[in-house]
Amino acid sequence: MKLGKVYLVGAGPGDPDLLTFKALRLMQRADVVLYDRLVGKSILSLVRRDAERIYVGKLPQEHTVPQPEISAMLLRLAQEGKRVLRLKGGDPFVFGRGGEEIELLAEAGIPFQVVPGITAASGCAAYAGIPLTHRDHAQACIFVTGHSKNGQVDVDWDLLMQPRQTIAVYMGLKHLADLTRAFIAKGAAPSLPAALIDNGTRPNQRVVIATLDTMAEKAEKAGVKGPAILIIGSVVRLRDKLDWYAPEEQAHSAEAAEAALAAPAAE
Repeated sequence: MKLGKVYLVGAGPGDPDLLTFKALRLMQRADVVLYDRLVGKSILSLVRRDAERIYVGKLPQEHTVPQPEISAMLLRLAQEGKRVLRLKGGDPFVFGRGGEEIELLAEAGIPFQVVPGITAASGCAAYAGIPLTHRDHAQACIFVTGHSKNGQVDVDWDLLMQPRQTIAVYMGLKHLADLTRAFIAKGAAPSLPAALIDNGTRPNQRVVIATLDTMAEKAEKAGVKGPAILIIGSVVRLRDKLDWYAPEEQAHSAEAAEAALAAPAAE
């Protein structure tokens, strides 16, 4: 039997308008789609209608399908000759475990492609009106995950404490209080601006603006559930000028798009 192919595709942070043309084209060609929790209905609805859909989403500390099993599933489906779409939120190679998932495919000689997506830091920050770099504020931006493979806070503090840079913390909501306290303990100013972007780029986006010493309390009061990304740095102050996104308009746009997809084709 002819081997199939696996497409590891980044779906971006949530707004379907941020999909790449290539991602959309492959979504329309796939025989079977394995998708994560962060891939919303508005994106999943763009997949070829008769494609098989398999949910392999993961919650923090509660994996629906273990990582090795996902890789084995991709291998098996490709060996059956299918065009397999592995659809992941954000970018599959930025804290998305994409490299882990395709290692087995590479070893087995299965053909695959990797399609990058807009990662949460750039997408969510843009929709929150926060530039990650700015000549008056930050000459560098660091992406860091809020926990390591064993689920603990594990970051390079010497690297993060450099001046004139923005820090984007992925998957840090669970350890938010520990993270902000650690930043201050390592020498960051308690008054350093921070933004927690909840459900960024989606119709239900919310942004909590605070300082390092008040962020954990404000996030708890706001009832932030995630997915959320934490942006730390003086660039957060620019949001007052640059905030442009209207979630209400996005909600109406998403409803109209879904209605168009559901409508019968014209004769």
